[in-house]
Amino acid sequence: MIDIEKIRQYPDKFRQAIKIKKIPLDLEQLLKVDEKRREESTRLNGLREKRNRLSEEIAKLPDNKETLKLQSKQNGEELSEVQARYTALDLELRNLMALVPSLPAEGVPVGETDDDNVEIRRHGAIEEKPFKMKDHLELAQMHQMLDLDGARTVAGSRAYALKGTGALLEAALMRFALDRILAKEFTLVAPPLMVNAEAMFGTGYFPLGEDNAYEIKNSKLFLTGTSEVGMVAMYKDRLVAADELPIRFVGSTTCFRREAGAAGRDTKGLYRVHQFQKIEQVVFCKNDDDIARIEHLNLLQNAEEILQELELPYRVVAVCTGDMGLGQVEKHDIETWMPSRGHYGETHSCSTFHDFQARRLNIKYKDEAGAKQYVYTLNNTALASPRILIPFLENHQQADGSIHIPQALRSYLANKEILVL
Repeated sequence: MIDIEKIRQYPDKFRQAIKIKKIPLDLEQLLKVDEKRREESTRLNGLREKRNRLSEEIAKLPDNKETLKLQSKQNGEELSEVQARYTALDLELRNLMALVPSLPAEGVPVGETDDDNVEIRRHGAIEEKPFKMKDHLELAQMHQMLDLDGARTVAGSRAYALKGTGALLEAALMRFALDRILAKEFTLVAPPLMVNAEAMFGTGYFPLGEDNAYEIKNSKLFLTGTSEVGMVAMYKDRLVAADELPIRFVGSTTCFRREAGAAGRDTKGLYRVHQFQKIEQVVFCKNDDDIARIEHLNLLQNAEEILQELELPYRVVAVCTGDMGLGQVEKHDIETWMPSRGHYGETHSCSTFHDFQARRLNIKYKDEAGAKQYVYTLNNTALASPRILIPFLENHQQADGSIHIPQALRSYLANKEILVL
């Protein structure tokens, strides 16, 4: 977790981070518990030293054995009491420390919600069609790509089933994105999709994210909402050779999220669903802010290039503090233009964690001087479906309802230039 020495040294910085990230943590309580724990630790060490000294004296001074034994008994009773207080304080401190956020990087905008995110740039013109445009659900139904009713009979609200051209289109998009990332010399990983609470905690999804995770009954396992969890947590307790860094992974998996609290918000169609496919980029790099910044920008560029080849207009926003997660130091979202919504919708999130995840999972490397350092971790979406189908279908629709296929995707769809009705 966050280094307690850093919190003691810079309490005002962490107070501010807690406030602007909207974390439910009382730092004064944490510092108070930390002080009490240190006091009990000092008492505990003193009593242990006294116990050892009394044991030696009992062996050396048999004439005073009964007196020394009585002192030893009293010491043992006090030791048990102090140990119990220390253990309780240690647990309380650990629970509080689990909520200490990373400090946002310099320049991260301060805000409350995604409305306060700051636009950095836009790419691609928003095309004004000379006809009345249909939304993605209408287009998918026209092409018999989607079965909502059947899926919801099986799996409840916000379930969906892609079929026919819809399933083929998703597969094409996913493989297209994967190939583009593999060409950047990333290593493909098929990580576990069922992980333990330690992996969820280590990557920063617990605490505060339990409501959005599907727990598998009687197993103590959870379904992951991103392959990042498995890919990062696989390196728990590992010492990585410095010359291995940076390690760049790409995962291609099904993901699961409960989307708790999203009822009535963004729930129409395919925008916010419980099960989806995602190509995810993950990087481990050296403990260096400048190196991490370069990796962050590269991850962002990879995703932008994919959208550019798919001929989709998008914008990049700097995510504000109130819209960031517990461990994120810096975050950018890519929002793709969705005509039916009349604005850009989030399709990618690029995050830098510095050593937040590595501390929780104990992932280190040896630097040039031989000292052990925590790695830095980063991640970014390459492409996620079915959400990407919203801008793809809507932006590429033509007057008769057919769908234009961008040049870069055609080889993945039997060289079709258009999806016809």
